[in-house]
Amino acid sequence: MTACMTSDNLLKSKIEYVYESIFIFVIIFIILGEEPTVNNVIGVLLGIAAVAVILGIAFLMSNDRKNINYKGVGIMLAVQLVLTAFMFNTTVGQQIIKGISWVFNRLIEYGTEGVNFVLGGVEVGENGVFFFNVLLLIIFFATILSVLTYLKILPFIIKYLGWGLSKITGLPKVESFNAVNSIFFGQSEALIAIKSQFHNLNDNRLYIVSASAMGSVSASIVGAYLGILPDEYILVALPLNMFSALIVSSIIAPVNVPKEDDEVDIQDVSNAKSFFEAMGNGALDGGKIALIVASMLIAFIASLELANAVFGAIFGGFTLQQLLGYIIAPIGLLMGIPAAEVVDAGAIMGTKIVTNEFVAMLEFQGMLENVSEKTVGIVTVFLTSFANFSSIGIIAGTVQGIDAEKGGRVSGFGLKLLIGATLGSMLSATIAGIFL
Repeated sequence: MTACMTSDNLLKSKIEYVYESIFIFVIIFIILGEEPTVNNVIGVLLGIAAVAVILGIAFLMSNDRKNINYKGVGIMLAVQLVLTAFMFNTTVGQQIIKGISWVFNRLIEYGTEGVNFVLGGVEVGENGVFFFNVLLLIIFFATILSVLTYLKILPFIIKYLGWGLSKITGLPKVESFNAVNSIFFGQSEALIAIKSQFHNLNDNRLYIVSASAMGSVSASIVGAYLGILPDEYILVALPLNMFSALIVSSIIAPVNVPKEDDEVDIQDVSNAKSFFEAMGNGALDGGKIALIVASMLIAFIASLELANAVFGAIFGGFTLQQLLGYIIAPIGLLMGIPAAEVVDAGAIMGTKIVTNEFVAMLEFQGMLENVSEKTVGIVTVFLTSFANFSSIGIIAGTVQGIDAEKGGRVSGFGLKLLIGATLGSMLSATIAGIFL
């Protein structure tokens, strides 16, 4: 009888955390949002329903529901809501976004000078060449990232942000550090930074660090994103997706690490021996990334056209994107996308999952003038992550290089990893949409 009462009290306590998060959600919207209207209220209710559906799916996928850190989930949801409301609905928040955007745009200008020096004599069309105007800027951003890493500026920031995240959420230090690290570095680099910890990672912990890597994007290619879609939504997506990846993955694969085992020993991401070596390494890494992205775009866009041709021949002009649009439309409606735009928006979101974010962003760029600002914000936030099929191979391959046995395990739960990362992107996009 006592055990039954204890179990009931525990369940009640966990449910209270969820209700508290929803309560905070509504209060923040009322205090910082616009004058309440019927449409606003409906938008909030749909948003709450979408969050409930997303977290519900994650709960059903969970392999250890008794040990879910509901308090940590509630705290991270609250932080997301406060952060999004602050950025979208306050003057100070808007100024911060504009300031960060200004810095990135200035860096893009400096990077363009370097590109023009090398390619200034090349004739291009009226709209330029994507490889020249966007992808080659990755070289400059990767160089800056490498130098900041060599100077120990980024490692210092990442270390203490990770420590703070662990303290407020109760998540283990390795998972927290990796989540922050994934915002700045690519999937492979973020995982390599914690390679000395892999012997301590069970399957659930391995799932969380992999999901964080897949749910984020590398700072070195953010500049390229800013050349395609609106700055403010790209920048807000970065912290939102970090939290969302942790929220969803910690529900699907809960962890409970004893304090004595909760240590983090991080490997240096930079092996440069001097400032100029760091610059050179960053430039070479950026060049490799630019070529890889260009190669993947050629392959994926060509394959997508081939798939659409086959679909069109079989189903009378019906494309793969349209099919994906109808599949994603129901959750898209809950996320806040207007009914008239939800199929087209769902098609873009589906394209990102089966190809990559660049392919989807380029497709969506041509739609920006024909859809509402709310749809632009929701879809842009959703697209700003590495959650796609190709990332399964990248992450599994990286882990395989660190630990062959664990690499096999990542491959084994690869589809579950993609579903979790996609749910995280949907959660971020939903929260952003509520404040638009």
